[in-house]
Amino acid sequence: MSINTLFAFILAFGLFVFAVVSSTDNYLIFVDVFSAVMVVGGTLAATFLGQEYRYVMLSLRAIFSMFAVYRAGRNVLNQEVGRIIQWGYLAQQKGLIGLEQEIGKVEADDFLSFGVENLLSGYTGEELRESMEIAAEKTFERNMVPANILKSMGSTAPAFGMIGTLVGLIIMLSNLSEDPKALGTGLAVALNTTLYGVLFARLILIPASTKLTQRQQIQRFRHELITEGLVMLADRRSPRYIADRMNSFLDPNIRFDIDKQS
Repeated sequence: MSINTLFAFILAFGLFVFAVVSSTDNYLIFVDVFSAVMVVGGTLAATFLGQEYRYVMLSLRAIFSMFAVYRAGRNVLNQEVGRIIQWGYLAQQKGLIGLEQEIGKVEADDFLSFGVENLLSGYTGEELRESMEIAAEKTFERNMVPANILKSMGSTAPAFGMIGTLVGLIIMLSNLSEDPKALGTGLAVALNTTLYGVLFARLILIPASTKLTQRQQIQRFRHELITEGLVMLADRRSPRYIADRMNSFLDPNIRFDIDKQS
């Protein structure tokens, strides 16, 4: 679990709780089942209405992945460069056929194993680049579907919060002649729905969408880096040329030092 993400979520929710506790002794005024059902249920209903069931379920599961530790960080990019350079030395010694044994080591990585298979098929560098770029772009598009759905849900939740508030106001005003003193309490309850909609969107849905988008952008960059390396292997470039070219993609702090590693 990502401690930083969990801490940020607790802090954000804690600030809301602190504002409530420090402002009033009547905490229960902020608890309303109708408001929660209207916001959460309405948002889910609208989403299932407009999106395919499978992708909505993927999106809901993706919310929990927001708290998972993301492994494809800066050091991973450095390791990818090192791996391609190692393959460059291996290709110098045994030819590209010497990379056949590497397929088994990267089977868990669909994109990389696909690239190595294309490399061993004898494609030219340009043919390999075209194939890999298509795979990278389509992978990014598929993986962005849950993030886009969550972003849409983040826009829908406050709308249902407003709908719930309007429903509450209509009911409150219709009973106004019976008990005018209940106006304040009824208005407070009605506004809870708007509050829940904003909290649901801003503390859960939109942060999850933003984090998923950022992770997919990192993954796409990694795919671009791998593509560049495999293309140079197909063109029979030297390991040092591969290192210089791939390092040009990276932040200076994480560039692969071929002399130091050798």
